[in-house]
Amino acid sequence: MDLPVGDSYERICEQFTWDIPEYFNIADAVCDRWADDSGRIAMTHEAFDGSTTDYTFSHIKRSSNQLANLLTNLGLHRGDRVLVMLTQSPECAISHLACFKSGIVSCLASVLFGPDAIKHRLLATDAKVCITNSANLAKVQEVEAQCPSLLQVIVVDEESPTKAMPLWSSLKGQAETFQNVRTHSEETAWISFTSGTTGQPKGVLMPHRILLGNKPLFEYYYDYGPRPGDALWSPADWAWIAGLINILLIGWYSGCKVVSTDMKGFDAQEAFRILGDHKITVSLLTPTVLKLMRQIDAEASRELDLRVVLSGGEAVGKELALWADERFGLTISEGFGQTECNGMIGTNPRLMKVRHGSLGKAMPGSVCAIVDDNGQVVASGVQGNIAIKRPHPAMFTGYLDNPTATEAKFVNDWMMTGDLGERDEDGFLWFHGRTDDVITSSGYRIGPTEIEDCLLKSPDVQLAAVVGVPDETRGEIIKAFIVLAETAQPSELLADQLKELVKTHLAKHEVPRLIEFASELPMTTTGKIMRRALRDTEISRQKTA
Repeated sequence: MDLPVGDSYERICEQFTWDIPEYFNIADAVCDRWADDSGRIAMTHEAFDGSTTDYTFSHIKRSSNQLANLLTNLGLHRGDRVLVMLTQSPECAISHLACFKSGIVSCLASVLFGPDAIKHRLLATDAKVCITNSANLAKVQEVEAQCPSLLQVIVVDEESPTKAMPLWSSLKGQAETFQNVRTHSEETAWISFTSGTTGQPKGVLMPHRILLGNKPLFEYYYDYGPRPGDALWSPADWAWIAGLINILLIGWYSGCKVVSTDMKGFDAQEAFRILGDHKITVSLLTPTVLKLMRQIDAEASRELDLRVVLSGGEAVGKELALWADERFGLTISEGFGQTECNGMIGTNPRLMKVRHGSLGKAMPGSVCAIVDDNGQVVASGVQGNIAIKRPHPAMFTGYLDNPTATEAKFVNDWMMTGDLGERDEDGFLWFHGRTDDVITSSGYRIGPTEIEDCLLKSPDVQLAAVVGVPDETRGEIIKAFIVLAETAQPSELLADQLKELVKTHLAKHEVPRLIEFASELPMTTTGKIMRRALRDTEISRQKTA
């Protein structure tokens, strides 16, 4: 199923139709069909020491077949779960493919998680196997005894005698052939978890058809790509949908090379180096990543081969978009979605005149709208809930063991994203903020994103987060947390200048009454600023004051 060829957004939408087969297996589509012994490179892996190794699709197929046989021989059956807690690596990709091949459900977990988060995911999924690396083995073993379903821990880079099973030596005796299970397109392929910015993370059931639901959407984002010869990389962790689908699986579906890296935390200078050294043409760079890269002197960075940059997770904003236009020589393709339905809204600079700061328009094959709390579409220019209509092939099938939460996610046939926005008269959608990020001050309902974007106009500001804190008179007042650029120093004068900047560009009621300079901001492992954590800290301060 391909995105129709056309010279305008409107024409493509008119021609587009969905065609989802009854049976589909992700492993067949992203790996096995390319494994023809031609030597086609699937992955270039750069280790932490800078060394690189190429892996062909044939190599990936053989190794994932062996792991599928190993999991089967350990007693796992179709529908059982395996927790995959690995960095970007061939082992991470092989682990997911082995699960897809055998009808086993892979469950995503970040190596940044502590024992409690690992335990939550092991218990929630009843995972029978955990695949991790030696650096995280101790955290798994700390909670292993409290997870009765867990039968085996497999470690990918540990050969010393431990209770864990070493991956590569264990694969040596396994057959290199495997008959992939004929999975139904609605059958669960993997379980993601919500980011947990609000409440306990929920397991999100992702069926095999998810890949087919995303393919034409990313053809749109990537300007009819990925194309032959494209190389894809992103600092986004493959433990999250942004990295797993948007880069790895979409790249491999098109038979393109994906670059994986052992980055020990994000480094903007390193990001420029990786993009240049590996001649990356397609990349996903979140707004937070772009903000950090913006601090690198253009002369100290290098020329790049980028053809497409996709950004999402939160609004890019006009200031950041204009910087990217100048630095990369291209207009960012902005995408909007969430774990439950990836890629709902977006832009393609060639097919539409991009409006900086806008999320774009509903993707071809998608029905998106701004609705009120009762699921009624509101008029243009009116703030409401960003929603997408079901059914949609890129949409989840439900929350794990939580039908109540699944039902609550929908109002009528609208999946409520939990994000606020508005639609202009031309159909462009604009992000205002999370539902629970809205600040109510003196009767005004204020989204933080616009204020944060305005603060970024200052060359002294590297990152900004805006929250509402309780106030007896106004209900809430606006507080901004600022991470300064390396060249700037905190001062009352600078705080006053930043307030004046907002007053000048926005409205008086949007000016932060409080500004706090911070060395860092709390973030999820997906790179989103956790405004809730900042609010909770402020509330605690008030209680103890």
